[in-house]
Order: sequence, then structure tokens, then C-alpha cells
Amino acid sequence: MTSFDEPLATALDRRTAALLESVLGLTTVGDLLRHYPRRYAERGELTDIDALAVDEHVTVVGEVSRAMRKPMRNKGGTWLEVEVSDARRNRIYLSFFGKASHAVESRLKPGRRGMFAGKVTMFGRGGKARWQLAHPDFELFDEADGDADAQEFATAPVPIYPAGKDLSSWVIRRAVGIVLDTLGPLDDPLPAGIRARHKLPGLGEALVAIHRPRDFADVNRARKRLKFDEALLLQAVLLQRRMAATAWPARPRPRRAGGLLDAFDERLPFSLTDGQRAVGEEIAADLASEHPMHRLLQGEVGAGKTVVALRAMLQVVDAGGQAVLLAPTEVLAQQHHRSITAMLGDLAAGGVFGGTGVALLTGSLGAAARRAALLDAASGAAGIVVGTHAVLQEHVQFADLGLVVVDEQHRFGVEQRDALREKADGGRPHVLVMTATPIPRTVAMTVFGDLEVSTLSQLPSGRAPISSHVVPAAEKPHYLERAWERVREEVALGRQAYVVCPRIGDLEGDEGDLEARDPGDFGGPGGPGDPGDFGDAGGFGEGGEERRAPLAVLDVAPLLAEGPLHGLRVAVLHGRLPPEEKDAVMRSFSKGEVDVLVATTVIEVGVDVPNSSVMVIMDADRFGVSQLHQLRGRVGRGGLPGLCLLVTDSPAGSPARDRLDAVARTLDGFELSRVDLEQRREGDVLGVAQSGRKSSLRMLQLLRDEEVIATAREEAAALLDDDPALGAYPGLRAEIEKLLADERADYLEKT
Repeated sequence: MTSFDEPLATALDRRTAALLESVLGLTTVGDLLRHYPRRYAERGELTDIDALAVDEHVTVVGEVSRAMRKPMRNKGGTWLEVEVSDARRNRIYLSFFGKASHAVESRLKPGRRGMFAGKVTMFGRGGKARWQLAHPDFELFDEADGDADAQEFATAPVPIYPAGKDLSSWVIRRAVGIVLDTLGPLDDPLPAGIRARHKLPGLGEALVAIHRPRDFADVNRARKRLKFDEALLLQAVLLQRRMAATAWPARPRPRRAGGLLDAFDERLPFSLTDGQRAVGEEIAADLASEHPMHRLLQGEVGAGKTVVALRAMLQVVDAGGQAVLLAPTEVLAQQHHRSITAMLGDLAAGGVFGGTGVALLTGSLGAAARRAALLDAASGAAGIVVGTHAVLQEHVQFADLGLVVVDEQHRFGVEQRDALREKADGGRPHVLVMTATPIPRTVAMTVFGDLEVSTLSQLPSGRAPISSHVVPAAEKPHYLERAWERVREEVALGRQAYVVCPRIGDLEGDEGDLEARDPGDFGGPGGPGDPGDFGDAGGFGEGGEERRAPLAVLDVAPLLAEGPLHGLRVAVLHGRLPPEEKDAVMRSFSKGEVDVLVATTVIEVGVDVPNSSVMVIMDADRFGVSQLHQLRGRVGRGGLPGLCLLVTDSPAGSPARDRLDAVARTLDGFELSRVDLEQRREGDVLGVAQSGRKSSLRMLQLLRDEEVIATAREEAAALLDDDPALGAYPGLRAEIEKLLADERADYLEKT
């Protein structure tokens, strides 16, 4: 009898076991049984052609409708083309060349049904383009000799597995059948009470039903159980992390009457929103606790998170501690340093009674400035330190680090947060994590399940609405001409504009040059080449057609300055400029000395120039939904109506165009976050794509399974409240330990 932990090398033949490991990374019987079918085929079904993607390894099920030999162009001989279709008249074509074509010709006769697997490509152009599998593997269902596969296909759903090169779905299905036939009794890790409450089948029953369903009712029952397993395991791990984190000691930092925070509040030129006050009270209570705060602050673009974070930092400074604000880029760190210093006014003067120093620490500081910042941090003269990854270096020390604020947390791993935590004496510092990307509730319960979550959804008064429009440059070039006219009109009114491009445009090529590329939030760059002129489709499109290179700052800026924006003051900003030059450009733009700033996504977050009223995003389809929402939040910040123009060559009705239409349709970041999540893999959301490892979520879908996740969280919380170590549930505890021991569980640490 085989067990869950038995190596596949002993449970299966050597070749199959080697393929399963090399192609899919499956090494044990349990790994294979957790490799669930992607879908199930019914009698006569063919994969929906609309669901195919170029270069994807697919398995289609259908019937041979015709087969014919065709002459080879410019070569002697012939090749075999086989048309496979279904009752809905969907078609895909199989191509066989050389000796292989003769070997299969006698088998692939019209009327034969089977499964065909291979890498799908698009053959032909325009209206004659069609899907093709070249030299596919195939398995035919025998017609009348009682073959088990044919009988199974006729009476039950046929599982179609995620497969790969040299490893077809039916090879996986046969391997699963072998281990199921020899599998011994399984210890069920899910407590019997939970199974009974939610009417869930046992683990062994669910595994048989998911791999060998008699009907789709079996599939649904199995999925319900296996989804619950994943949700419960994940929530238990995250809740244990939260319990462990809150058990650490921390130095309380209660609010002090008559201190810096009170003085700051008195000088604020505006009133805090109700949301800012409520979240501020939650954070103040956390900071006064003897255990470290671990809170996520999320909010719409422009909701005032920076003010909330600064008030928290001042509370810690009042209590004798220091705060550090960690930013992902130098541009954002410099912007934070400028805005915090400006908001504090004379309260930021180091050494002044009742004030505090604000230090900037980045990797590109000059030697003298760097020494001064390091000394201010180590001595405590700087109550607030703003920095980039440079703050994480070992030689950076603090007198009494009490609060770590992480801006745009998705760009930092837990290792980097821990590096700052280790710099605190007398316990761990409090941690406030900020993100301007709104997060659906299910993601908050999973990705951020170990953090308390506060949300700012109310915009401060004075924020003007932003109107957004798609500019289809290829279809209607005059729309793009009108876009540049609108920029000139806004500048004529004394306002300023951004033009955003996905690429910098170095002379030495474009590898690594796409600053828009953010893991899990980027539509995918085109290859290097001539960026073309504005609105020139240049052969770029979807569905496998060759795309031109994305437009670049260094190409677009001179074209604008010499063309539609001639006479305006145009400057460029991107991540490869020297730090002092980046800072000088931003200062000039902030002072109104630049009319149009042509930039990459370095201006995505934190940049606050109230006089900017219009943004033109070139090749907008190259950016993710959340990133577009972030970018347009840079305009409309000073009471001026904002305008965001999304320039694209994508045709109407294409997925890319649908994304842009969704962005133009609403300013609700939470609605857009759902759109974004629907178009991305679950692993990307959990940070798996960044780590290059597989997700432990094989069945659970974050958006569709909100009820399952919420229920599992309640059950996990109840179990851990009664038994934090899960001593009474050894099966569940063992599953958690296995998950944490597996390096693939590192995705939890990326939160």
C-alpha cells in the first residue's frame, strides 16, 4: 500500500516519476494527488477556442472531422492536416510532418474521438488565422471493443490536468489511477466536528471524487472539501503568526499631552477626515500597548495616509522613541522627506525645544550628508528617519527605534522588515504597513491575515474629481491630436501635466528597462525595437501578433518638445537619472518651472504637486489596472479638476481595451482591485510569482470563494482560541508544520 509521503519514484515507473518531477515538480504521492484536474471534459467536448492562448500547452477533446494530405511548399513530399471539431463547430487543426504523418494517418480517420495535447500556435494571418497543434500527442477512445477509456468517457467526466511538454494529461491521469488503486487509509487532518458542521466528505473520499468523479455532483462535493482544507490551513497559519507577533514585548509609546503631536494638530491648515481620526485612534491605542503593533493601513489614492502615519511617528517621538519611514524608491523617499519637513515646519528643526530632526538616508547620499544622517539616527537627534533600502544596512543604528512605517509594502519582503525590527532595543518596534492599492476583503483575510487592517476610504475635502478617457490612437488619430491640445490648454491656464511612458529608452537596448513592470501588476512588455511615433500601431496587437516596443521617455520627450507641445517647458524623469538630478527635476516641477514632465512610473506613488491637472499615459495597455489607478492619483490633488487620458493602440473589444475601459469607468479603487485580481493568477496575488515558487492554493480562488475563506477563518480562530498549539488536533498541526517546512510556503513570508 502506498502512503501520502511515499516518493513517486517507488510508486510509479521510473520514466513517469521523472517526468512528473521535472515538468511539474511533483515528488511524492501526496504531491500528485494534490495536482487537481484543471477542468473536466464531457462527451464530444472541445476546449473553448476563446480560452486558448498562444504557446500554452493544452489538451482538447473532440472528433476528427476530416484529414487530408497537402504538398510541402518548396520541398518534396506531403504533410498531414487533421481537423478536429465538436458539435458547436469549434475547430482546431493538427499538423504532422515527415514519417510521423504516415504513422498516424491510418489512426486519425473521420469519426474517431479522442484527446489531443500539445503547444497551441496560431497559423495564418487575419481572417484566415486558425489554431494549430503541431505533432500533438493523442489518445483515441476505442469505439466498440469495450475499452475502459471509451466507457469512462461515455459515462463520466474526464479529468483534464495541467500538463506540460512531454507530459500529457492522460499520462498524469494514469499515474493518479495507479496511486489511487494502491493508496492506504488516510488520516484526516480536518477535525470531525468541522466536517460534520459543514457537511464535508472525508479526505480519502474527496480525493477519489476529484480524480475519478462519477458525475459533476462528485466534483462539486470534492471541491467544497478541498477548498475548505486550503482555506483553513492558510488561516490557521496566519492567525498563529498574529498570535506569535502580538506575544512579543514592545515598549509602550502612549500619547503625551502638550507634545509634538498636539502642536502639529494645532497647526494643521485643514481638518482631519472622520476616517483619519478613527484610524488615528486605533493606531494610538496600538502604540500604547506593551505588545508590538502590526497594522496595515490601506486607502484610496489621496486619502491622507501620510498624515496618519506622521501623527503616529510624532506620538512615538513624544514618548522618547524614533520612527523610520521606509520607501521603495529614492524619488519617493525624497518626496516624503520634503513633505514631512514642510508639514512640520519649525517643529522639524533639530535641536529646537519641542521639535525633532528629520533625516534622509538613501544609498546615493554624498559622504558628508551620509555621515550626518547616520550620526543623527544613532544619537537620537533625528526623531524621524526617512530612507530607502539603505536604512536596512548593518551599520545603520538607532538610539531607540519605536516605530517602523513601510510605504507601499508589497515592494518589501518580511526579511527586510525583520532587518529593521532587529535594530530596536527593549523588544520589537511597532510596525505600520501602508498601501495605496485597495485590497478586496478576501485578499486582506489571506495575504494580510497576520495584520490588523485599517481602511481610509474618505477623501479629504478639496480633492477634485478626476475624469478619465481612453484615447484609441490607432483607430482615431485625431483623438490623440486633441489630447495634446488639452495639455496645451491646461498649461495655458497656468497648470502642469504629466506624460507617462512604460520605458526609459537607453541607447544600449531595453532589457530591464521597463520601470512599469511590477510583479503581478503589468500587462507584459513588447520586445525591443523602434518605438515608433505616437499612435502608430506598428504591427502591435493581441492574439499572438508581434508587438512593437513600448514607447520610451527618451524618445517621446523630444518628439513632444519639437511637435505638439513645441514651446512648452518639457523635462524628463526616470529611475536611471543620478539622484541629485532626479531631485532637481522634481523640485523644478513642484515650483512650476516645468510645464510637462515626461516620466516613467517613478511618479506612481507619493509625488504630490497640487498644480498638476492632466496626465497622459502612453501605451496605457502596458500597465496593470491598479498601477493606472495609482498613476492618475497624481493629478487633481490641489482642488483643480483632474484629467487622465489613457492612450492605446489596442482594438475595441480586446482584453487590454476592456481593462482600460474599466479604469476610465470608475474612480473606485476597491472595484478596480477586483477587476485587477480577476485578471491575475492567484499565485501572483500571494507573492508567489515574485519568489518563483508554486502557490499552496491549488483549488481556492480568492474572489469567488470569499464565503469559504471567511468560514474557515472563524473555524481556525475558534480552534486556536481553545488550543493555540493544536495539541488535540495532531493531523492539522502536522499539515501546518509540513507547510511551514516546505520552502514553497515562503509566499506567506512575502506578506
